[in-house]
Amino acid sequence: MRVKLFFEKEKSHRTVDVRGEQTIESLLKSLKINPQTVIVSRNGEVVPEQDTVQEKDSLKIIRVK
Repeated sequence: MRVKLFFEKEKSHRTVDVRGEQTIESLLKSLKINPQTVIVSRNGEVVPEQDTVQEKDSLKIIRVK
């Protein structure tokens, strides 16, 4: 499945392919992003790391540290 990412600090977009069911936390780790240093939002709402990534999600990654 494809997921769209927007990196707030870098003002950049990226589309990634995700295999199978994956949590936000595992997606971040696969991108070499420490989950404790970012907040992730979907449709303008903050999502917990345990939420599952869905097909065609558009996620905003906001660095806080």
